[in-house]
Amino acid sequence: MGILSITPTNMDFCIESCVRCARACEECTTACLQEPDVQARVKCLQTLNDCAEICLQSAAFMARNSQFAAAHCKLCAEICEACAVECEKFKDEHCQECAKVCRECAEACRSMAQ
Repeated sequence: MGILSITPTNMDFCIESCVRCARACEECTTACLQEPDVQARVKCLQTLNDCAEICLQSAAFMARNSQFAAAHCKLCAEICEACAVECEKFKDEHCQECAKVCRECAEACRSMAQ
């Protein structure tokens, strides 16, 4: 439910998914930077950064009920999917879990964008 409302909405679920995804991406970035093959993860790290940023922006757009929230969520879903694909290239637990969270967020954002 919204901070100022008492009824949970589809938007509330999407906001929570976006914040959770941004956190997962930030945590995955930190973990990836500690991996011995960090040079092989450059594209993944860049995508993690993009994903974290757009997720937080999407949450803000929805929270203020922006007229651009749906369009922003559509782009967020695309970036979350791309991030999941990048993370899935690496078999460590943090990347696999991040990919899962990214796919969940992409689904929530696609639903919000409709």
